[in-house]
Amino acid sequence: MGRIAGVTAAETRERLLRAAADVFAERGYDGTRVADIAAAAGVSNGALYAHFPSKADLLVAALRTHGRHLLGQLFAADPDRPVVDLLLTVGRSLPRCRDALIVEALVAARRDEDVAGPMREYVGERADWLADLVDLAQTRGELDAATSPQALAHFCLLLAMGSALVTPDLHEVGEDEWAALLARVAGALAVTGTPVSHTGGQR
Repeated sequence: MGRIAGVTAAETRERLLRAAADVFAERGYDGTRVADIAAAAGVSNGALYAHFPSKADLLVAALRTHGRHLLGQLFAADPDRPVVDLLLTVGRSLPRCRDALIVEALVAARRDEDVAGPMREYVGERADWLADLVDLAQTRGELDAATSPQALAHFCLLLAMGSALVTPDLHEVGEDEWAALLARVAGALAVTGTPVSHTGGQR
């Protein structure tokens, strides 16, 4: 039931996730019906429910798969790159961030407990991953060991998710000013004697 003729279950699931990401971003969570996503993916409602038990689960699954995960992509491409450099690279891009999917998920989680539950799990996963990255940076001697990995992870989440809400059309900041501020923050967190450049991470 959950499979399109000639298409594997995994391919059908991916079509649903891509369609969900697009439709949620365009129409919002409240303005989207399950039937809209099924139609966009070219499947029946029954096929959708064979893969996802609810609209809320589909929203968070789409966020996991098609949300903006630049930091994870950069780390996967070069795991030996200094973590502080990775964080600064992503941080510099935040004022230009436009991620309608995370905005919809965050807003829906405030109003709908069905979304709030899966979103708490999703945000917890992201926080734990960031905390592990901070712990790695501390092990490498890049960040002060006295810094709480969980607190810094929370700070990074606030910056990333806040940037999705405060877009440039609402408030804009100069790229050089923003990069310089991030470098000062990173410098305060770095091990003493490790200077941080606002153009390229540690130096």
